[in-house]
Amino acid sequence: MTDILANLDLTGTGYCASLNFRRTSRIVTRLYDTVMQESGVRSTQFAILVGIAKLQPVAMGTLAKVLMLDSSTLTRSLRLLQKERMIEISKRSQMRRRFLKLTHSGQKALQRSLPLWRAAHERFLAEVGADYWLKLRDELETIAKSAIMTDLSPGK
Repeated sequence: MTDILANLDLTGTGYCASLNFRRTSRIVTRLYDTVMQESGVRSTQFAILVGIAKLQPVAMGTLAKVLMLDSSTLTRSLRLLQKERMIEISKRSQMRRRFLKLTHSGQKALQRSLPLWRAAHERFLAEVGADYWLKLRDELETIAKSAIMTDLSPGK
């Protein structure tokens, strides 16, 4: 029996965009989650709560586009927030859309977590540098938009 790995050329795999983005995302998420832990709101939930607060009432599809989340991921996250009574999800409207808004409990959770998020963000900026972060954020936005525009499905 031959060792398959002996015949694989793994050169360059450390440069994989997916690997590097996901690894960095997990580390940065862990920083924010650790600082925000006492609020009871994770950084991923915080992003959804902020999105709803800024746009409410907001259609689920609109929020998914703003946060660049697929509908199944957003739906799972929304169910948890609804179970925790932080959001209300409307019944389907005539246009078959469902709208989201924060409950009083959701507003309180956002109020409680915002100062902790700011502390986490300041800690992050102190580590990477505010100017560097702004440039990198713009670059990440460009990458995200170009990835959305690119059809990367097999056979294309």
